[in-house]
Amino acid sequence: MIALQFGAGNIGRGFIGALLNQANYEIYFLDVNENLISELNKRGSYIIELASEKKETITVTGVKGINSAKQTDKVIDLICQADLITTAVGPNILKIIAPTIASGLKERFKQSVQPLNIIACENMIGGSQLLKEEVGKSLTDEEKQKLDQYVGFPNAAVDRIVPLQTHEDPLKVSVEPFFEWVVEKKDIKGSLPNIQGITYVDDLNPYIERKLFTVNTGHATAAYLGYFKNIETIDKAVLDPFVRPILEGALAETGDMLAKTYHFDRSEHQKYIDKIISRFENKQISDNVTRVARSPIRKLGANDRLILPAKRLMEFGQKPENLATAVAAALLFDYKEDQEAVELQEIIKTKGAAAALKQYSQLDENDPLTKLILEKYEQLIKLK
Repeated sequence: MIALQFGAGNIGRGFIGALLNQANYEIYFLDVNENLISELNKRGSYIIELASEKKETITVTGVKGINSAKQTDKVIDLICQADLITTAVGPNILKIIAPTIASGLKERFKQSVQPLNIIACENMIGGSQLLKEEVGKSLTDEEKQKLDQYVGFPNAAVDRIVPLQTHEDPLKVSVEPFFEWVVEKKDIKGSLPNIQGITYVDDLNPYIERKLFTVNTGHATAAYLGYFKNIETIDKAVLDPFVRPILEGALAETGDMLAKTYHFDRSEHQKYIDKIISRFENKQISDNVTRVARSPIRKLGANDRLILPAKRLMEFGQKPENLATAVAAALLFDYKEDQEAVELQEIIKTKGAAAALKQYSQLDENDPLTKLILEKYEQLIKLK
């Protein structure tokens, strides 16, 4: 069996690649990083280190690398042969790889009608469906019919923390022991891929939102407040007496929203929250707050980890006090090495924080949530 993994970065190698290897797939990593591709082809294997006190290692074998920018003919040929395609490239890169995938599918449709599933393992809601839409832009109407008939784009939720790291070995990657890969069954074509570690579900939304509004919301909250307090790493931020209660409060708020939306068992969800915070405390996987907080404009999006749960709570008639504080801290993220942070601060400087919320979070200036965020924003400025 052949699997193509777009993205040979830490998540691609340390998470998706590991599970594909255990399921006996022959794995081709597709990336533009020539050094990674060269090393993969030279060795055909790499080491994963579990970020725990025991420092256990896993060796992933039977891997090859393809430069997706320079070897497009080879990529197209492999798409014709593939049994499964996965991605871990980042949400913004899906539209960049879509035309290449479309070119491969065009050729595949001429040769075969074997079903194929393409799973976007990205930190977003609806990643696979977005990829399908982008792929469809390069297809004819007849090819789109074949796409609908033979190619599945099941949405997925993935969760594994990969800390910021440097190794002498460019292929070695450290990941936390915990992971979760949930895939929605309804859009799969043919039989379910037999991969131990995937949980197949009928409705992905509760799982992906539970992850997004607990792990990602919590990570962002700790990062922006940690940066505000001049704390360098996430593990230290979550233990800070100023940050901790706001973090716990924000996750209590998102937990309340999730319970009301999906009827989660509250005691079970509290155990999940506690597990997530304990993962943030793990010194072995701790990250710099500036890396976790990067791309604040994307993270302040209307449908992202901070704004969407806050809006839903307002609809339930509940003030998201702690989430609003996290958003306010994001507005104060002025890390000069982050391009989005620089742009955000320029907008705030020239037009004001309310204008930034309107532009990036689609919140009207008279929205009660805007007023709550600005109130918290002023409170944080006074504490500086």
